[in-house]
Amino acid sequence: MIGKTIVFSHGKDSEPWGTKILALAEVARARGWCVESVDYRGIDTVEGRLAKLLTCGRDLSAHPVLAGSSLGGFLAAAASRPLQASGLFLMAPAFDLPGLPPTPEVARCPTVVVHGWRDDVVPVEKGLAFARAQGALTHLVDDDHRLHASLPQICGWLNDFLGSLHA
Repeated sequence: MIGKTIVFSHGKDSEPWGTKILALAEVARARGWCVESVDYRGIDTVEGRLAKLLTCGRDLSAHPVLAGSSLGGFLAAAASRPLQASGLFLMAPAFDLPGLPPTPEVARCPTVVVHGWRDDVVPVEKGLAFARAQGALTHLVDDDHRLHASLPQICGWLNDFLGSLHA
């Protein structure tokens, strides 16, 4: 399928080409996907970051897969309906936390949630509640919020997910 694009959204204090996104982008490119990673550095508000993601997504020719970690997971979910996402891949998504808007209304699309049992930033129960409501495929790992120890498994899950979307 021409125009397969995945758009990554990094977490609050992360960067657009951090360890996780670099590894996952390599997986996507190996499957023939175009890769974008939105740079939110210097944008302090959730609303400002969401506006940037929506602008980026609207410039794409096809309905993207949106992927995000922590606050980036929240943003990916929030942008999924307006951008008519073809899939969501969320890692430790930041839902129902103080200072964040309520969990957004999310597109009904294939969704994967990965969350660490030892996450001390976003309680695993938040990810599970979202996954249950969305009917998402869920992977729980013995890892912390950054999920770096589980990166090989996460890369495999993204590979499988992208393969399943256009099989």
